[in-house]
Order: sequence, then C-alpha cells, then structure tokens
Amino acid sequence: MKNLKIKSYCKINLSLNVLKKLKNGYHSINSLITFCNLYDVITISKIKSVDDKISFSGKFKKGININSNTITKVLNLLRKSKFLKKKNFKINVHKNIPHGSGLGGGSSNAAALLNFFNTKMNLKIKDKKIKVIANKVGFDAPICLEKKNTLVTGKKGEILRISKNFSLNALILYPNLNCSTKNIYKNHIIEKKSKFHLFFNKKGKKELIDYLVKQNNDLQKTVIKLYPNIKEIINFVNSQEGCHFSRISGSGSSCIGIFSDMQKAIRAQKLIKLKYPNFWCAVSKTI
Repeated sequence: MKNLKIKSYCKINLSLNVLKKLKNGYHSINSLITFCNLYDVITISKIKSVDDKISFSGKFKKGININSNTITKVLNLLRKSKFLKKKNFKINVHKNIPHGSGLGGGSSNAAALLNFFNTKMNLKIKDKKIKVIANKVGFDAPICLEKKNTLVTGKKGEILRISKNFSLNALILYPNLNCSTKNIYKNHIIEKKSKFHLFFNKKGKKELIDYLVKQNNDLQKTVIKLYPNIKEIINFVNSQEGCHFSRISGSGSSCIGIFSDMQKAIRAQKLIKLKYPNFWCAVSKTI
C-alpha cells in the first residue's frame, strides 16, 4: 500500500433542532443533513517506523492539533480494539474543508479513514461495531460513514438514510471564525421543544425547498449572540438573487445558501468575494 488517496466529503445541516441535553454530554437533535462535492484528500501509506507520521496540509491546516485529532483517534481506537496490529502509517490530510466551520471536516476524515481500513485492509468490522468506534470519535462521525442524505432524529440519535438525491445548488461561506461546538452548545438555551415534521412525502424539489424554507437552525441565535457579524453575512447571502434561504451549518461558523440554479449561486459567490474578499466561499451541488 503506497500513497493511496481517499476523499472525505463536506456535510451541511439543512436544518437543526436542539431538543434536550443527554447524560453523555451530547444533545438530542433533529437534523436533516446532506453532503456536497467538496472534500478533503487523505493520502495514506504503510511505513516501517515505530510511530505513525500524521500531517495536515492545505489552506485550512492551521489550528489542528497534530497530536490529538480525529485521525489519531481512529488509529488509537482501532489498535485498542485490536483491529490494527503491528502496522504504522504515514497519513496526510489536505484540508479543503475549513476547520471549526460546522461542515464536519474532522468527522468526515475519521469516517473516511474507518471505511478505508475496514474495506481495503479487510478488517471485517461489523456495521454496528464501526458505528460504535465512530461515535467515540465524535457525534458527526457515524453520520459521515455513508455519503447519503441523512435524517438524525431525537430518538436515541437514530440515523435514517435517504436514498433520494436532493441535487441542491449550495453556496457555502466561511467567515474565518473557528466556532467551538462545545462552547456553542454550552451557551445555547433550549427555549422550547421543536416540532419535527417528516418530509418523506415531499416528492419534488419544489416541495423539498418549501419544506426547508420553513425550517431553521436552533443554534443560529446563539452563534449570532457570540459572533454578531454572522447575522449580517446570513442576511447578505439571503438577499442574493435566487437564494431560497440562508442559515448556519451545524454549530457554525459557516453559512449556507440554497439557490434556485447554479448560475445564480456563482453570481452570488462573485458578489460575496467583492464584499468579503478575505472569506472562503465555494459553490457545489449536494448529492
């Protein structure tokens, strides 16, 4: 095995409702999640060394702890579970997904690596066990094990996969703010129990968009309270021609906009780069 490359895809929360805090420290949520054709690239090879060699490159490598990250967590958990024995690896993650942005980059890296080891190295880890390992890395890691549209329900964190392709036109803007998920949830006040409406009967894209426009991200108010500039950014994205709605993804700080067509999303991207030249902004189709 020499310099094999795997893709680790970006996730966005189209909606997110916080229900209650659980005993394990996580929160019970309802969230509709999709994946975009934006990804980190993980390069991996076996090495003859007493230690792994983990590195990060790319625009968004800054701020990642080289000794404690989702890659090292996966390796440690697989060794602790005795799935990996007497093997060390050289792993580089080229970070195209902003760190601390609510786009699930670290969780996606962990999930991609778990799937790689399980399939390419024939570890024969059963689905239930691999989900347990992923959950120990982080809440979003089990979600990222499959690149499918996903509904996370408040019922014991149940993950429901949706085979339907949403094919939405997404604009993603990262305002160079690293939001701590732990800090956002710590400051979040659950005002009321969110009403959750199943959307599986929404057959066409128009019905799906109409449904999503009425949804929200409960954490957005908390993020804006801590980072007031986020409100201006969301409003600016929302004001662009063809934008159906704009809100934060996950616990922020990235803001997403869903557009009626890709040309209008690209036009909005150009205007955003003029107004916020130092911000990262990308457009992509969702799966």
